[in-house]
Amino acid sequence: MKKIFLLQTILIMFLAWSCTENKNNQELKPGTPASVQVSAERLNRIDSMIIQSIEDKWIAGAVGFIARDGKIIYNRAFGESDLENGTPMQTDAIFRIASQTKAIASIGLMMLFEEGKFLLDDPVSKYIPEFANPQVIDKYNPADTSFTTVPASREITIRDLFTHTSGIDYALIGSPMMNAVYSKAGIMGGFGNDRITIGDDIRLLGKQPLVHQPGERFTYGLNVDVIGYLVEILSGQKLDQFLKTRLFDPLGMEDTWFYLPEDKHQRLVKVNTEDQNRTVVPMPDQEIVNYPLTNGVYFSGGAGLSSTTKDYAIFLQMLLNKGVYKGKRLLASRTVELITSNQIGDLNVGKDKFGLGFEITTEAGQAVLGISEGSFAWGGYFGTTYWADPEERLVCLLFMQQVPLSHGEIQNKFKAMVYQALDD
Repeated sequence: MKKIFLLQTILIMFLAWSCTENKNNQELKPGTPASVQVSAERLNRIDSMIIQSIEDKWIAGAVGFIARDGKIIYNRAFGESDLENGTPMQTDAIFRIASQTKAIASIGLMMLFEEGKFLLDDPVSKYIPEFANPQVIDKYNPADTSFTTVPASREITIRDLFTHTSGIDYALIGSPMMNAVYSKAGIMGGFGNDRITIGDDIRLLGKQPLVHQPGERFTYGLNVDVIGYLVEILSGQKLDQFLKTRLFDPLGMEDTWFYLPEDKHQRLVKVNTEDQNRTVVPMPDQEIVNYPLTNGVYFSGGAGLSSTTKDYAIFLQMLLNKGVYKGKRLLASRTVELITSNQIGDLNVGKDKFGLGFEITTEAGQAVLGISEGSFAWGGYFGTTYWADPEERLVCLLFMQQVPLSHGEIQNKFKAMVYQALDD
């Protein structure tokens, strides 16, 4: 009797272990909504919303992607990828993902963290001397862009970079004050640059004043471009090569590049803009945004990549799998927990928190659209958005290419409509 009981106990433990192992090693494959407790009928409501947005001339086109439990249950293209020529959008269309690059570069640096190359609270100046003895702007004169500074209370740490609490702002899209300061210094905006390397730009950035004391508040800025340069310093490889060998190739992300190979050029979606009536129109000067079609040398860790919904979903699924994909472990599960946990204490990003490269949904954030507490998310300048929900085992993306995107409610409607389709 005791032997039978022991065998039953071992069997139960084995089954529990194998279920956990399977859950943490899901590979994205096509599936039916019903197989993962999602209503196909309710998913179709998303189609209606996006199609209506296109008919109303709010956007030209989009690709939506939803996976649950590793099953791809929604992968649909709408509208046009080239508004001027009427080219139909395809599900494998390539989009400029801009700030979605940040999560990828951040994961790259955390791989080096696992190798003991640095500690999160190391001062950045330990690896990039130009960041030593930081100064903070005290008084600023907009008439001639002159300013005075005071010494920073402490040095910027690598953790500050991950969490955008360093006091580094953005060039071009940052505050008017820092736009002027960075412009005078020749700091680049983060993408579309083929004249200098990321190292040239970041060493120059290190000599500029901060907009506030390190750790004082969240200021979205060029922090992850600094992270990209740290990857180069600590790995001895250019950022594009490091990410290709350590992330893209192992994950099978064949359509994710800083600068696209020629055979992929035709799949790059054209960027649109809006007229005075907030109606979508082709962007007149595509040359400004056609950096993915060049042979640039600036590998922006904060904004430089282009990708597809499927490729980026694979990256997110690896994180939902606690660092494993297709049987390959890229990160330790504890590292993934660190990355996706609150790293900014009592500070806030809207109603949410911030981890090491991701916005983290809080209980207050969940109350807005229904996205589960603990989900990790962000988006990109050209109209792309994503999130991964560990509680509901979801990976969700909606990609568009439009600046400005006045009708940003399309993204929020998509988020809410994913959850109304869950059937469990």
